[in-house]
Amino acid sequence: MPSTHSQLDLPDPPMARDSREAGHPTLACPRCRRSLIPPGTVAVKCDTCDFIICCQDGIWRALPAERARHFQKFVEEYETVRQAEGRGSADSSYYLALPYRDTSGKLSKQWRIRSRSYRALEHLLLKEIESRRSPGGLDLLDVGAGNGWLSYRVALRGYRPVAVDLLVNDRDGLGAARHFLAALPHSFPRFQAEMDRLPFADAQFDIVLFNASLHYSVDYPRTLNEALRCLRSDGDLLILDSPVYRREESGLAMRNECHQKFARLYGFRSDTIPSHEFLTFDLLNELGRELKLTWRSVRPWYGLSWALRPLKSKLLGKREPSQFLILWGRRKSR
Repeated sequence: MPSTHSQLDLPDPPMARDSREAGHPTLACPRCRRSLIPPGTVAVKCDTCDFIICCQDGIWRALPAERARHFQKFVEEYETVRQAEGRGSADSSYYLALPYRDTSGKLSKQWRIRSRSYRALEHLLLKEIESRRSPGGLDLLDVGAGNGWLSYRVALRGYRPVAVDLLVNDRDGLGAARHFLAALPHSFPRFQAEMDRLPFADAQFDIVLFNASLHYSVDYPRTLNEALRCLRSDGDLLILDSPVYRREESGLAMRNECHQKFARLYGFRSDTIPSHEFLTFDLLNELGRELKLTWRSVRPWYGLSWALRPLKSKLLGKREPSQFLILWGRRKSR
């Protein structure tokens, strides 16, 4: 498909210049899918539908106005919960210690889980993926990047990450990544975008990684197809820290419990977007057949107490607890 684009003649801010030096993905219009040239200024306009991807405060805004309205209430409620949980800090050392240490002490248990997931990802998966790639780093799309901690960690490994999230605030969203960018020799690009309409041209990432984010999808086949579109033919699909259950009824019970808790604590159920919020093994098998994927899974060690959760729940007559697995999807060989 031929490219169609306009490049707006605007000043070139420092953050846009940093992103270009670090390497920038080739873009596609998230509204009409027409391909666009890599940005060299602070904005690129699609001549087909007139959508403009612009760089504001170092973040490329690739969320069309109608989609921003669609997600507005979800984002407001999500940020309300995250702020009440005490996420973020004004101190750069807080971010640079993630995921290994929560210097605020407010969410240490959660970050302990994330750190063990990331260590397993590094040692059991990334090393294997790197072994069959040519030297020089990998292009990784970090979907649900949040404050950018995982993009920062893989950048330290020599990767070329691109961070994507709906949130752009400066404590828990993409704006907080400024703490990481200041510590890196090259910044990584950040995009405000939705996972079902990624603003990137086809087949340019070695890895697409859902960073505790796939369970926010409202349509798993559509979301995963979009990720596969962005992957190179021999690329790797990774799903990190999304809850998995053996039985669907357990996931549905968890979802209802969470909505009731939010209603009690915050006055809303946080269900304006009908996200799935969990995976099951049967669903993963179904997705594998539909999308022609083979799955491997890695079970990180979260400690003895975590390992005993299923037994404790069974003895107490409670629903099964969630599992956090690292799921590794690859296209089936033809």
